[in-house]
Amino acid sequence: MTGRKDGFQGEWQVVLPPMIVEMEKNDRLASSLYVTDIGYYPCASHHYRDRKVPIGQYVLIYCVNGNGWYRVNGHEYQVGKGQYFILPPNVPHAYGASKGDSWTIYWVHFSGEYAEVYAEGMQTPQNINVTTNSRIMDRINIFEEILLTLQSGNSLEDLRYASSLLHHFLASMRYLGQFRKSQRPEEQHCHTSQNATDADIICDRTIHFLKENIENRISLQNIIDYTGYSQSHLSALFKKHTGMSPLAYFNKLKIERACQLLKDTDLKVNQICLKLGIDDQYYFSRLFSKTMGISPTAYREGTNNA
Repeated sequence: MTGRKDGFQGEWQVVLPPMIVEMEKNDRLASSLYVTDIGYYPCASHHYRDRKVPIGQYVLIYCVNGNGWYRVNGHEYQVGKGQYFILPPNVPHAYGASKGDSWTIYWVHFSGEYAEVYAEGMQTPQNINVTTNSRIMDRINIFEEILLTLQSGNSLEDLRYASSLLHHFLASMRYLGQFRKSQRPEEQHCHTSQNATDADIICDRTIHFLKENIENRISLQNIIDYTGYSQSHLSALFKKHTGMSPLAYFNKLKIERACQLLKDTDLKVNQICLKLGIDDQYYFSRLFSKTMGISPTAYREGTNNA
């Protein structure tokens, strides 16, 4: 069920065969909203699509890093990190990474009885920024669950579950405010507590920023710019609060995420490396081994044999 179109290093995609798509169309539940193609392209330089002959599905592209563009109905738009758009079906269009740049995108082709509800008004670039209550990684986790479900099976139950997840994924974008407000109490950040100190608030918001950028490359300056505090003040508070520097903590989060992906997916080590915003696989392996005391491959083998 998987298929390669672009051959981007680290890509992860599923293209459903026509027979499976027909199953979705003819099912009373899945027909409400269903996937035909879905994928993730990291650092996709020279990515380009020009569909002069239109396709019959909506196309959503969610850019989480880099820059790109798209053209539809005679208008061309620029799109960057933290933006998404949905192209209508049966309309010629083109899109791609910006010249001299690359973009990292999550994308899905979808259709169904209720597809228009989610797509209406989303033809222009829509913003999803990191805020104190943003849930970017929650959204990405939903996307990955769709991909994993369709990758691992094509039973009617798999298709119905993927359909239900797609409703949730698209709703998290269409109804952004509601998605952010519906966060469970145990996931709320400590700055909502009446007993939180200024240091608690600063560190909590910094950690949230790091988690929301777990798949990106960010520098200490990026963190400083987000928090608005000086390097010396932020570093001192953060180290007192966590026992490590902001960047060391960021690497710790990346390795924790790598462990999850090694355990729960079939992604290759180089794919996981790129998915975490690390270009150098050897550096990633050294960082993983230093943190976990074991190589990524050995870690995966150990979890499979547990």
